[in-house]
This record gives sequence, C-alpha cells and structure tokens, in this order.
Amino acid sequence: MADPWLHIVGIGEDGVTGLSPATRAILEAAEVIVGGDRHHMLAAASEAERIAWPSPFDALIDLLKGMKGRRVVVLATGDPLWFSVGARIGRAIPASEIVYHPQLSAFQLAAARMGWSMADVETLTVHGRPVEQMIAFIQPDQRLLVLTTGAETPARIAAFLAERGFGQSRMSVLAAMGGANEARFDGIAKTWDHVVPAFNTLAVECIAAPDAALLPRVPGLDDDMFRHDGTMTKREIRAITVAKLMPMRGALLWDIGCGCGSVAIEWMRAARYARAIGIEPRADRRAMAAANALALGVPRLALVDGTAPESLGDLAAPDAIFIGGGLSDAVFDTAWSGLKPLGRLVANAVTLESEAALVALQQVHGGDLVRLSSARARPVGRFRGWQPAMPVTQWSLIKR
Repeated sequence: MADPWLHIVGIGEDGVTGLSPATRAILEAAEVIVGGDRHHMLAAASEAERIAWPSPFDALIDLLKGMKGRRVVVLATGDPLWFSVGARIGRAIPASEIVYHPQLSAFQLAAARMGWSMADVETLTVHGRPVEQMIAFIQPDQRLLVLTTGAETPARIAAFLAERGFGQSRMSVLAAMGGANEARFDGIAKTWDHVVPAFNTLAVECIAAPDAALLPRVPGLDDDMFRHDGTMTKREIRAITVAKLMPMRGALLWDIGCGCGSVAIEWMRAARYARAIGIEPRADRRAMAAANALALGVPRLALVDGTAPESLGDLAAPDAIFIGGGLSDAVFDTAWSGLKPLGRLVANAVTLESEAALVALQQVHGGDLVRLSSARARPVGRFRGWQPAMPVTQWSLIKR
C-alpha cells in the first residue's frame, strides 16, 4: 500500500491559526501548496511552491498525479469532503494516498449562527451549478442552507421563493464566517435588496402563503404544473409509474419518448442527485421538457433528439427505464440489454396495439402486468359525474 503523499487541508477565515498543531505542521512541511487565491492568502506564511487552481478545473487531477512523490497540500474551504474539492480528488486518486484534514464547514458555522439543528435542515450547493436546482427544495416550514455561486445568487433565490408564494420566507446571508470581517444580512424574500459579498452562505426559512405552490418531492404533481400539449403521463398514472421505477440517489433513468418530461422530472425530484436522459424526436416537446425541468428544479435533465432503439446505443447504462409509447421487440431488446442488474423497466400502453405488444413481451419475460384506471368528477348539467380517463396497461419488471 502506498504511503500518503497528498494532504487535503480545510481552512477557515481564521487561516493557519485555526488549524490543529498537527495540520499546521503538515502545511509547514509541504513542498507544494495548491489552492485558490483566497486560500493562499489565508495560509501565506509557508515558503512552499504555490500553484493556483488550474483552468479548466478538471486539469487539477492530472496536475496532482504529476506531483506524486512530493509533499503536496491542497487547500480547500472548511470540510474538503462536503460539497468541496476533496470528493472530486478522492474519485481519481486512491484513498490510501490521501489524508484529509477537515475544518468546520460553512454549513456548520451557518447553523450555529442561525441556532438551527443540522439534523433539521437541507444542505445544498449551487456553487458552480444551476441555481434553479434549489427550487425542488422549496417546501413549507423547510429550512435550507445553501452554498451560493456569487453575490447575485441570494436575489435570484429570493425571486424563486416569491414567484412560488413563499415571499415571506426569511433569508440570511452569512459571509466570512469565523473571520475578522464576518458579516450578516437579514431580510425576507419578496423585498430582498441587499448587496452582499460574492463568497457567502445563504440560510432560508421557507414560509408559505395560503396560495403557495405545493411541490412535494414524492411523485404526483398536478398536471397543470407542466407545460404540455395534452399528450403526457397523467398525474395518478405518473405517481404509480415513478414508484415502480424506484428513484434512488444518483440513479440514472432513460425516459424513452419523454414528451414534456413529466416522468423524468418527477424521477429526478424524488431522489437526491438522480439523473435522467429523455429521448424525444419532436423539438417542440423537447423544448417543453427543458422548460418544465428548469421551472421544477431539475435543470440537469438531459434531452436527446432521436428515436429508440437507434438513439440508445451510446447512452450511459441506466438504473431504470420508462417506455411511455412505441414499445416493440427491438426497443425492448435494446433497452433491456443496456439496463444494469437490478434495474427497473416500466412500460405503459394505452392503445390496443401497444397493449398487445406489451402482453406478448410479458408472457416471455415475466414481470407484473396491471390495468390502471382513474376517473375525475366533472359537471353533468346541474350535477356532477365521474369522467373516466383512458385505462393504461402497465408492465413492470426488475432485471435479476
């Protein structure tokens, strides 16, 4: 086993004085120190060779590998393994060659400043990521701690809150925590107008108005939350479909014939870091899917212009597959061969022809076959009656 040669050191606004004696000794003995301008300023006492973050940032891994055999320190903010560079490095360099030296994270410091229990808050980052992804976490009475991406980010998040009926939500921006220049800015979302430092952490206490949009993470959003042309997996069927697909942390879904993206979007909202690729040949529907993904907090929905099975061969292997239409032996064979072990496949059919194809495949491959139907109350003259939706035949199976 190789001896550790790379030390990843978390540093706070108090600089070297906040490090433990052992970590300070590692820093003082380093031959090379890698970090951002702010990190180098916080640890200015060392005489080691200084290297700035490379551009593009992915070049950091090759840079570090090229220095193996030297005493190397990478400086990071707070806890290097909590939404920070340490995780990226750890995926590329064996753990046996790295020693991590964590400091208090921005989340811990912010929770302490707010008096919030860490167990009762959602922690997320929009640093270097689409800000819209925080929309999926806007819930009544939810507390959020957000690593932001710049001085303008709190105002953008305030706008997201106000647009969804959470304008009374309390917001606090915390900057330079633990340092001599620590600052705090408090306000509410609908009137937020503070000018804040670029490097900050945002605390949000979500407060819903009586008419606020309710967007739970469990599947089954109202159909009206999506832009669509009438062709979509409707609310009740969608909830059952996504449940059968079993969203899991970081898992990937292929949504074949994704239309307005309703199934893929609900899949991504249902589990942290869940991913989805929507395959859709119509440009207007891909545009609707992209707009829906942005509005509902999953801006990283990937969309492919193509049809199945032709477009499936070059895609990353999925953990789940949804086929909302166009099921055939060729589509199934290609999809099934690409699906990971323990992967889930769900296919829905409305027409008699697609149902017949689905039934034939189920006879060969097994799985569960169910008929789903729903009805909604609608006016019938002066009274009301049940208006049934078209029944859906659903086939689901797990690859074992």
